Amino acid sequence: MKNKHEKFEKNVGLFAIFTILAISVGGLVEITPLFFQKATNTPVDNLRPYTPLEMEGRDIYIRESCNVCHSQMIRPFRAETERYGHYSVAGEQVWEHPFLWGSKRTGPDLARVGGRYSDDWHRAHLLDPRSVVPESNMPSFKWLAENTLDGELTAKKLSTFNFLTRNRSHKDEQGNAIPLYSETDIAGAKKAVKGKTEMDALIAYLQSLGHALK
Repeated sequence: MKNKHEKFEKNVGLFAIFTILAISVGGLVEITPLFFQKATNTPVDNLRPYTPLEMEGRDIYIRESCNVCHSQMIRPFRAETERYGHYSVAGEQVWEHPFLWGSKRTGPDLARVGGRYSDDWHRAHLLDPRSVVPESNMPSFKWLAENTLDGELTAKKLSTFNFLTRNRSHKDEQGNAIPLYSETDIAGAKKAVKGKTEMDALIAYLQSLGHALK
């Protein structure tokens, strides 16, 4: 007896269409409810926006592809929480654009690295990783100590984050969204970073990671 589904299996085009349709429906069923769950759209209580220097450091972190070797996503398993700290929650990530979860751990997870080491330790590690971690295979980032920030685009970055997070900010007593950055923050952004090195900015960013949920 001829199987009814045989015509789909033998027709490559039709099979591809129905495969895509099945995956799409399954994906929508899993993902759509998350858009309406408070836990995935509301920042955790202690979450604060990045300072201008931390924001610049975040961009340097992306530019240098640190997220290729370091994840920022601690899974809820004992082996992970004992090593890295409390597992990651959605409320910590609601202001992230783009997300820097990563998918590889050539180096350790950095989701809660903030405050774990001193600024001097990070500086030594970035200049010569094996001076503090002998088994490290991380390259040196000496040029970060030589490059100086001018802050020309910092204010625009803060304004952009205000726009991107306009529906996921903290709320005031009337339920209105509070912008991440005030006009004063934006006006003083350039001054806050000008003259600092890229090393200073990256270290500031690393020290901010995990601040909301230790």
